[in-house]
Amino acid sequence: MKEIYLDNSATTQVDDRVIDYITKVMREHYGNPSSLYDLGLQSHLLMEEAAKSAAALIGGKGENLYFTSGGTESNNWAVFGTARAKRRRGKRMVTTAFEHSSILEPMKRLGEEGFEPVFVKPDEHGIISAEDFLSQVTPDTILVSFMLVNNEVGTMLPYEEIAEEVRRIAPNATIHCDAVQAYGKLPLKVEKLPIDLVSMSGHKIHAPKGIGALYVKKGTRIDPIIYGGAQQNGLRPGTESLPLACGMGYAAKLRAETIRQDWETVTRLQAYAREKLSAIPGIVLNSPEHAFPYILNFSAEGIRSETMLHHLEQYGIYVSNASACGKGAASHVLDAMGLSHRRIDSAIRLSFNAQNTEADIDAFLEKLRLGLDTLARARS
Repeated sequence: MKEIYLDNSATTQVDDRVIDYITKVMREHYGNPSSLYDLGLQSHLLMEEAAKSAAALIGGKGENLYFTSGGTESNNWAVFGTARAKRRRGKRMVTTAFEHSSILEPMKRLGEEGFEPVFVKPDEHGIISAEDFLSQVTPDTILVSFMLVNNEVGTMLPYEEIAEEVRRIAPNATIHCDAVQAYGKLPLKVEKLPIDLVSMSGHKIHAPKGIGALYVKKGTRIDPIIYGGAQQNGLRPGTESLPLACGMGYAAKLRAETIRQDWETVTRLQAYAREKLSAIPGIVLNSPEHAFPYILNFSAEGIRSETMLHHLEQYGIYVSNASACGKGAASHVLDAMGLSHRRIDSAIRLSFNAQNTEADIDAFLEKLRLGLDTLARARS
């Protein structure tokens, strides 16, 4: 039975070339990057090269990139680090109501400490206009944080327009973009944009889990949230994981070679899946019309998503019902969109990579239809 993996927004399969490179680094470059002897210097130079490659994927500079344990830490650092650095300048912080939990939870915690987080809601189509978002930004806003791509429904925010207007309305605000889902898929030129912080994650670009980064543009005020030694300029101390950092850097280099070609491939694939799903009775699409091509969310109303997920799993087809970080909990993203409980409870997210094919979609659709038939009979 062929495995069909359609949950690439949760994590991607590690590229064999990345595995080989990480293995080589582990065998040959075991020196601590902070050590003063030559073995440590070699490791330090590899760290610098990895940072350069990882940053280049968003049009950035290696010296501005700080490796973290993943997207969650990067997002936490962006929020808490900005709040601590700018607490005397203001309290207002603006984000969206369908951000990842690693943004929402820190914002809520800061709200308990006297800050003023504002959560801008999407409409029922999963859209947040620049006008709606900017209406909540005031001159005393200290942080604006928004996803470039929503991880569940694929909404792409008008980030350039938002960032430029935020800089005009609140010139002292730090602008943070959660680019975890966009990284390696959507070309960025961060140094040419009025964006200060960018979060990234390695396991979305065929690198291992447990490695991510925060890009901190030169001159941006941010405090550390981990304290210890002087590694990474003292902003993110702790002995660096050289193999994982090198894995992310090498994966980024590979992604840069195919990013545009992969976009075209996945765009055709999503359009094919959207057309086929739209023709099935009882299916309703939750992703907006012009969603990020790597993601497509729909509901098979009346059948719980967990039930359908396990039905598909027995045929080697892997999808998800929401963000993997939710551990099966109902989607706060679809709830923020104001969708019905019935629709939320039956939501399925497909997330593609360029190795998926129309044949994979056809096989998925065949088993989906079988589930719609047999699971429906089981309910009646």
